[in-house]
Amino acid sequence: MALIITLYCICGIYLLLNFKRDIHVFQQNSYRISRYWRWLRSGNLLPTWRIVDIALIFLLLTPFLWVSVIAVPITLIIKCVMIIKAKHKKPLVFTKRVWRLYGATGLLAAACYGACIAGAFICPGALEINAYFPNAKAAMLTPVCIALLISLFSWVFVMLGNVLMTPVEKLINRRYYRDAQRLLRSMPDMKIIGITGSYGKTSTKHYLHRILSEKYEVLMTPGSFNTPMGVIRTVREMLKPYHEIFICEMGAKQKGDIKEICDLVHPHYGIVTAVGPMHLETFKTIETVQATKFELTDALPANGLAIVNNDFEYCATRKVDNVECIRYAVTNTDEADYTVSDVEYTSEGTKFTINGPDGFLLHLHTKLIGDSNFSNLTAAVIMALRLGVSNDQIIQAVSRMEQVEHRLNVKRTPGGVTIIDDAYNSNPVGSRMAVEALGRFTGGRRIIVTPGMIELGSRQEELNKELGRHIAANVDVAVIVGRYNRQAILSGIQSAASLPEESIIIVDSFAESQTFLSSFLNKGDIVLYENDLPDTFK
Repeated sequence: MALIITLYCICGIYLLLNFKRDIHVFQQNSYRISRYWRWLRSGNLLPTWRIVDIALIFLLLTPFLWVSVIAVPITLIIKCVMIIKAKHKKPLVFTKRVWRLYGATGLLAAACYGACIAGAFICPGALEINAYFPNAKAAMLTPVCIALLISLFSWVFVMLGNVLMTPVEKLINRRYYRDAQRLLRSMPDMKIIGITGSYGKTSTKHYLHRILSEKYEVLMTPGSFNTPMGVIRTVREMLKPYHEIFICEMGAKQKGDIKEICDLVHPHYGIVTAVGPMHLETFKTIETVQATKFELTDALPANGLAIVNNDFEYCATRKVDNVECIRYAVTNTDEADYTVSDVEYTSEGTKFTINGPDGFLLHLHTKLIGDSNFSNLTAAVIMALRLGVSNDQIIQAVSRMEQVEHRLNVKRTPGGVTIIDDAYNSNPVGSRMAVEALGRFTGGRRIIVTPGMIELGSRQEELNKELGRHIAANVDVAVIVGRYNRQAILSGIQSAASLPEESIIIVDSFAESQTFLSSFLNKGDIVLYENDLPDTFK
């Protein structure tokens, strides 16, 4: 009897850990059932660990009572340990919403479990799991079989739990929204700057924060807090009466997302860093991406200012006539008000010049590398100039500016290897610039480690092939990680026919790439880590 009770306890722990694993993936899919279902259908409805559960259920249906009683708990213990010890690039964040979802999922599972057990008592023959032991074994192991069945369909309970909690979450979010509105209204003199774009918005936000901090008390949304709830949380938890400027990063995965944030914060100024083929799985077309990003400029007051990056076709061709608009560019400079010139790479960083109207020149030196960083810095400088930051203050801030983590972040190891970390959210333009920046290095082998790019919709294969061609033209060794984009990248590399086959390394995981590099790298080598896919991608 003690063994059976122990088995029940192990089943309960396993069930809770299974729910945790499913909620973790659900969180990575932004709590959106459509995205979660898309992930499940992409080969995750019946992974190996669920097949093991099916095998255990079949074992329970055999006449081997003691084999079941011993094999099932041992297997479940092993699986529990594996779940607990699993390493994740982005761990589950136990927010209050997660706890509420966890509770709702658990209640639904408990209700289902209770209904099945009640059915077993009401109709004993209906849930007998073994004809050889219709009484003893069914009574003892039916609860285990039910628990494993619930575990097998744990993703269903998570989605149902989310549906159940949707009205509650809306009520809570509405209360938080009104609280953030109240706080913002209480500071009418604070200037609010919105920053959006398919890429470059986070780096631009950090650079602008660093420059403006030379003169003002500045708050910015931290990390990737660029959703409505992320902005609300920033305002409620971090905004202080002494703040003079609030820099609000605005992300979007579908039309209306930027407008929703603008309706909350009412920005006075806006920066659009890029319009490109990102999140096409939800946006569907580049025109929808353009319309969504420019929801920021459309929301600006008549006395505000829009700053737009003309290096992108869908930025340069989009008229902004409701507010003053300043345009900047690094490459497509014909119609730009501010441009970049005289770029010079040195051992201590980069020198470049920002050119503006009426002969304006600003000579800058920075530790940052890459054309994308010059572009992001230019946008920040334009905004700082409008807000009265002096040239000397800008020069000082830029010279001391630290690289944003995982965005062309350069480090040198004690062994003399240069690491370029561009692992966050790779995109077609940013990846090309990063690869070209790697190509400018000399003195050692230029090595890229990449799994390619994601969320590009129907252009996924095409753009990863293009990445492969850039890799072939700029690097000495390519380490292709995982299977998700492998064939497309290889096809691009091979079409360029400039990278020897022995210089193309195929690995299944990031850990495997590190094992390879540990015995391959020499002093002077340069390694670019371009993108790092989340746990939901292989």
